[in-house]
Amino acid sequence: MFKKRAWYGVGVCWLGLLLAVLPMGGLAQLSSPVPGGAPAGIPSGTGPGVHSPNSPFKPLPQRTDVVPWSLLTAVKLRDGAKGPRPRFNPEQQALNGKVQRIQGFMMPLEPGERQKHFLLSSVPLTCSFCVPGGPESMVEVTTSSAVKYTMEPVVVEGKFSVLTDDPYGLYYRITDGTGVK
Repeated sequence: MFKKRAWYGVGVCWLGLLLAVLPMGGLAQLSSPVPGGAPAGIPSGTGPGVHSPNSPFKPLPQRTDVVPWSLLTAVKLRDGAKGPRPRFNPEQQALNGKVQRIQGFMMPLEPGERQKHFLLSSVPLTCSFCVPGGPESMVEVTTSSAVKYTMEPVVVEGKFSVLTDDPYGLYYRITDGTGVK
């Protein structure tokens, strides 16, 4: 019974992810999960991609050795032939192809205690049927050695890629990643 539920949850997560990253017209970008990083007119701490004050999980601790989510979530959209596409600023583009560290919450893509392919999110996954934010608040991660799944924040280091035309609608990816203490 557990295996059936686990696979069902994974399928629902993928469905939620695909719905979250599909081009959706001119919808506004999500607010930053970092306090003070929200665009004017959007209250801090509300909406997808922002850590809810009602969450049972603590927000990400402040660290100076990781790329801040406020930088990653500051993506703008531009019109493209296939719908809206990300337009990265020079600071975001400067991360491309270099080894970077990202802190976030694991979103497994397959069942199991150890993960080699997962999404890292700026906010915790509090519902197995919901995606906590849009593509600007997630990083796809593949690691060379499996990382133990936890609901606590993790730090991953690896080759960072800024994705301009990903078929799944993702904006960022880390490859050859490793878990960092």
